Amino acid sequence: MKSGMPGIKSTLFLCLHYVLQYAAPREVTVPEGPLYRVAGFSLSVPCSVSGYEGPRMQDFEWFLYKDDSNGKQMGVVSTKDKGFPYAPYLGRVRNGEVRVDRDSGDHVRLVMQRLRTDDQGKYECYTPSTDSVYLGSYSGSVVVKVIDDTLQISHSRSLTGQPLPEGAELTLTCSASINSKQLTHLSVTFGKRDGQAGSGGAAGPELSSVREIISIDKLLGVVPGRNYKKRYDDGDITLEKRNVVGGQDLYIMKIKVLQTEDTGAYFCEAAQWIRDPDVSWQKIAHRALDIGNLTVTPLSESLSVTSTPRGEVTLQVGSPLLLTCEVNGLPSDVNSGLQVQWMKRGSAGGEFIGSGGVEVEVAKMSPDGVVTWGDDVSRASGGSMEKVAEARYSLKLFSARPSDSGVYRCVVSVYAGRRSPAPSTPATLTQKSEGVTVNLKTKDVVVSAEAQLARGPLLKRGSTITLLCTATITTTGPAQAQVQWFRWPILELRTKSPESPTPEPTEPKLVAALTYDGVVEIYVNGSEVSMDRLSPVQYRLRVHAATVEDQGMYACHAEAWGQDPHGGWYNSGVKAESNAVTVYLYARVADLLLIPLVVGVSSALLVGIVIIAAVTCCFMKRLAKQRARR
Repeated sequence: MKSGMPGIKSTLFLCLHYVLQYAAPREVTVPEGPLYRVAGFSLSVPCSVSGYEGPRMQDFEWFLYKDDSNGKQMGVVSTKDKGFPYAPYLGRVRNGEVRVDRDSGDHVRLVMQRLRTDDQGKYECYTPSTDSVYLGSYSGSVVVKVIDDTLQISHSRSLTGQPLPEGAELTLTCSASINSKQLTHLSVTFGKRDGQAGSGGAAGPELSSVREIISIDKLLGVVPGRNYKKRYDDGDITLEKRNVVGGQDLYIMKIKVLQTEDTGAYFCEAAQWIRDPDVSWQKIAHRALDIGNLTVTPLSESLSVTSTPRGEVTLQVGSPLLLTCEVNGLPSDVNSGLQVQWMKRGSAGGEFIGSGGVEVEVAKMSPDGVVTWGDDVSRASGGSMEKVAEARYSLKLFSARPSDSGVYRCVVSVYAGRRSPAPSTPATLTQKSEGVTVNLKTKDVVVSAEAQLARGPLLKRGSTITLLCTATITTTGPAQAQVQWFRWPILELRTKSPESPTPEPTEPKLVAALTYDGVVEIYVNGSEVSMDRLSPVQYRLRVHAATVEDQGMYACHAEAWGQDPHGGWYNSGVKAESNAVTVYLYARVADLLLIPLVVGVSSALLVGIVIIAAVTCCFMKRLAKQRARR
């Protein structure tokens, strides 16, 4: 039984081998023809083999049957025999113009770099047998038609090499046409190479080796390059085709706003396309034309922003402040939008004048001329920002205040090539001027403040607390005091540390204020508070129906306000803090008498309840005993 097993296995193997041979015979595949290709350009014909036996690396031989050869074949190129080509192709094979490119062991392509008219005919791809049994097809044929080169391309003018400023507009034109008896399509592409342009050959550079800007494809669709899609979507890059009767069609590309990365060598490429019988599109001819080199000059190399006066300015309070900002170096042939801002760093106290402090916006003029004011909106009625000339802007404060002191800078944002940019459009360049230090001289002002508790009966809960603040201002010219009352609650004292048991009051609470123009402002809730002015120097604070929460330490702050020659009031920045007055509220007599009364009544009620409970308990027990005897 065992000796018969090898014979059975061999029989099964042979059966399987023949089944596979008949199920998948050798097959050679080439594309369906005819294939129309243009003389002078490349031809690529794929050929593959399947269903074969033997090694993975198959050999291929290409034959040509010319139209007038009466069926005679001509050896073109072979993968295994260097002497295979006939004389017309031997030299072309040796210099690589005609060759076989292998994609895989069983898939190759016949490549002819510069197709000639006499290369037309039927090409046969033959695969020498490596099979044990001759079965299937060993060759495939495709017809190749060679048509004349009618692709033409030209341009009306070239780039002169003259630099263009950032933000300028660039217009390039290119004319192209084809005149073929076959149905072919035309595409035109504008592109750019980094560096200098070379001389465009007949076939031109491959599209994959350049940066494509924009094109009109074979189906007349406009297609932006990968790196230019956003600029195309924003409308910065356009491509237009104009039909010209009896001549070449005109293609116009515009880059409306040049950027620095647009520097490079520009060219135009026209390509001829045909649809093969397998419905795939093939580029059968292409020709590039160098337009010239372009250099884009960055705006930063020419732009400068200056402000006047320069250095330091000292003014009297109330005097007008005039600052001017001038923008230089803008290209005259570029229509750009400007946003101009005046920024200030510093404070009226002077501690931040210089390099410190926070920079805030004073005023801003948008590219469309709209002026807005920063945090101090009151300046809109006391100042102006104007465009006094082309690229020249002024800031004027009619009556300068001490708070206007600081370091001023003019900040200019340039939107090169965009007169009215969208709100989301980023600026091309932003530059600042040197700082102008503005100092304001104030009059000599001396302020003093003294607080006291008004004379009267002992303060108790429910009484009215009356506090007086004497605020005096010594200066020349009109002046007013702005007075504020603060309170430190006594019940919220905290200790600094175990080693320092001295109580420290919490942060003061603002109770009320009387402004320089007579407006009273109350800041506490839950208490009846009033504030008034008794004399030019005396201010009164009253807390009606005072409670425990109203006791504490009170102090007044006085701040001097002066009047400028134009009648406007300004904060001089000079202030004074008074002494602290302690306010304590005593309990009322009625409240003191109420305590023993409440204690006495409560004690009497408790004793009465105990006695009644004891008597009731004894009486009920005695009554129960009498009933039991009966």
